[in-house]
Amino acid sequence: MSNTFPQITLSSGKDQSLRRFHPWVFSGAIKKVKDKAKLKDGDIVEVLDNKDEFLGIGHYQDSSISVRIFSFEKIVPDANFWRSKIQNAFDFRKKLGLTDSSHTNCYRLVFAEGDGLPGLIIDHYNGTCVLQCHSIGMYLVKDAIVEALKEVYGEKLVAVFDKSAETLPKKFAEGVKNEYLFGKGTDEQHLILENDHAFWADWKAGQKTGFFLDQRENRQMLARYSEGKMVMNAFCYTGAFSVYALTAGAAEVHSVDSSKRAIELTEKNVKMNTFAGRHKSYAVDVFDFLKGKKDVYDVMVLDPPAFAKHHDVRHNALMGYKRLNIEAFQQIKPGGIIFTFSCSQVIDRPLFEKTIMSAAIVAGRNIRVLHHLSQAPDHAVNIYHPEGEYLKGLVLFVE
Repeated sequence: MSNTFPQITLSSGKDQSLRRFHPWVFSGAIKKVKDKAKLKDGDIVEVLDNKDEFLGIGHYQDSSISVRIFSFEKIVPDANFWRSKIQNAFDFRKKLGLTDSSHTNCYRLVFAEGDGLPGLIIDHYNGTCVLQCHSIGMYLVKDAIVEALKEVYGEKLVAVFDKSAETLPKKFAEGVKNEYLFGKGTDEQHLILENDHAFWADWKAGQKTGFFLDQRENRQMLARYSEGKMVMNAFCYTGAFSVYALTAGAAEVHSVDSSKRAIELTEKNVKMNTFAGRHKSYAVDVFDFLKGKKDVYDVMVLDPPAFAKHHDVRHNALMGYKRLNIEAFQQIKPGGIIFTFSCSQVIDRPLFEKTIMSAAIVAGRNIRVLHHLSQAPDHAVNIYHPEGEYLKGLVLFVE
């Protein structure tokens, strides 16, 4: 086994994170690479410590994260290995009550490091699995992943759609197409249920895999506070928060997004559900929309796209979160409730919460924390990889 794959040896003392089962090997930790001239992006490699003791096996990529470990044991990454990984991921979601639910037929099947498959995301939508490869290594084994999905789901698998063209490194993504790897999608498969709410999931042209499954429990939380209320859903995208608020009895909901396409999708999703309140949508910039809205809303949802995807723009992103929340704090009715989120992985929870506190100080309102929110449990974080917690949220009571 030791001679099967190229070997990467770490410098002395750089093996501790892997011994704690953190799955990333950074380029600065590498001492030497055997047969480096032959090594290509996406190759499977073995990682050894300074004394040539085996640490793990994973995919190599010429980047700051040089190796993503998918096994800390000596294994043969053949078809059976990938099938067992997908089966384990499926069994976990089954224990969460997601795989056979009559109320919800969409969920995240594979959450990268959370499922021991770094670089791979798979979302299940009513029989169609949509995969996104974030590493070249995972893209190169996508055919084995598809076969594993077919074995695990059997006849319940209608199609597999690959949407990796948007997530692969640019130097490798050229020529890669978003396409069906198995089956053919139908309009019926795009219609999904989440907690008995109907939505249209657009994995072909929509953001990410087509729908933000990570907010499922947080949308349920919003429903608890929406009855009879005036609600604003900022950065609404699919309008999912709006639908939950309306079906929970909100008096009126305003959905706001600068994208006209997002507003069209929101209106489509709103029309597919039954409610008694009123809904209006606005294709305008959220910051512009908030001006002059003092004491209009009882409840606000602030779920912006990632303001920062890299550390070098983190400061500007923090200023964006601060500015957004200051405006919301200043405008919301006394006794109002704000759901505020960050999905920027480079901004951890303590930093996000300090930013919200800074916004509260500037706004001069007394604010209490009702709930700390995170991503849904099918996006479970590996305890050895805390970076997997990308979604942070707070529910705030504003006096």
